[in-house]
Amino acid sequence: MAITVAIELNRDIELPASYDEAFALLSEVPRSVSHFPKVDKLVDLGDNTYRWEMEKIGVDKHSIQSVYACKYHSDKDSGKITWEPVKGEGNGLVRGHWTLTRVDDNRTRAKFQTTAELTLPLPGLLKLAISPVVKHEFNSLVDTYMKNLQKAF
Repeated sequence: MAITVAIELNRDIELPASYDEAFALLSEVPRSVSHFPKVDKLVDLGDNTYRWEMEKIGVDKHSIQSVYACKYHSDKDSGKITWEPVKGEGNGLVRGHWTLTRVDDNRTRAKFQTTAELTLPLPGLLKLAISPVVKHEFNSLVDTYMKNLQKAF
């Protein structure tokens, strides 16, 4: 049995960096991901496609792990960095984008939007109990990522 948890997140932050600096960091996937907490491995699948393998949560046979892959596209002129899910890689489908706008020479506004569907090997009866926990954990990871990005400059 398995349950699917759907997550949608939106964040709006200001980075203490020029547009060029912010775009360079966020569009270089391994560099950007180095600021994301609890990533066990980031695997380069080629063609700007990466598989995220998150740290396991739980103990022994009662642990769960999120694994998913995304193909990334960057367009500096439009200020967009997008990612689309790669089907058949792991137990999650994640898509989203960054939209960057210049505030001034030393500040950039970064809007983050992502959706995820995580399929976890748990009995359906646990969905009501587990779903809020998974959503809270995902929110916490993204909040820490935002703070880490702001500190990176």
